[in-house]
Amino acid sequence: MSALPVLYSFRRCPYAMRARLALAVSGQVCELREVVLRAKPQGLLQASPKATVPVLVLPDGTVLEQSLDIMRWALACNDPAGWLTPSLGDEAGMLALIAECDGPFKQALDRCKYPSRYPEADAALARARAVEWLQGLEARLAEQPFLFGTQVALADMAIAPFVRQFAGIDADWWAAQPWPRLQAWLAQWQASALFESVMPKLPAWVDGTEGVRFPFSDALLTS
Repeated sequence: MSALPVLYSFRRCPYAMRARLALAVSGQVCELREVVLRAKPQGLLQASPKATVPVLVLPDGTVLEQSLDIMRWALACNDPAGWLTPSLGDEAGMLALIAECDGPFKQALDRCKYPSRYPEADAALARARAVEWLQGLEARLAEQPFLFGTQVALADMAIAPFVRQFAGIDADWWAAQPWPRLQAWLAQWQASALFESVMPKLPAWVDGTEGVRFPFSDALLTS
């Protein structure tokens, strides 16, 4: 598999999750190397000194270190489900919403999920900020089934992993919120064949060995 792109990933990382989703739906075959973050392999460190996942190393040596760059690269190669062409709005609008997710919402999410890492932060204020942003998603979904219209698009797939992480902080609290559309949107995504196809647990990759061929099944490319 040496001629294939190499993806360093960790299945539970939302950034890596979104990259795997795009690679799977676009059918871009790669060698997947599952990383244990507490024991990062030398291969990852050599490919990307920042040593965070995901990292995609292309056969020509190009290194993509940002999950959104990996998504857009994969979809530029092949976009069978039309993730870059939403039925409402455009790619620029989706990127703006994703930037809100990756910026203010992610900051609030981290302070809710990992309060011991941010002892100086006000966890209640962080939750309030996260709630405000999620209410905006609920309002969007009141107008259409997905964030940018009637079909799944880039924004849905880039944002859902982070909403999933927030919902998992306190499942009972999440279920009690007055967000029926957002809750249904997340549940539908988590129950999808595409999501399930990118989430199998893999053994940690070891330096000097081959990873596994990904996507695992080409039957789910348009799920």
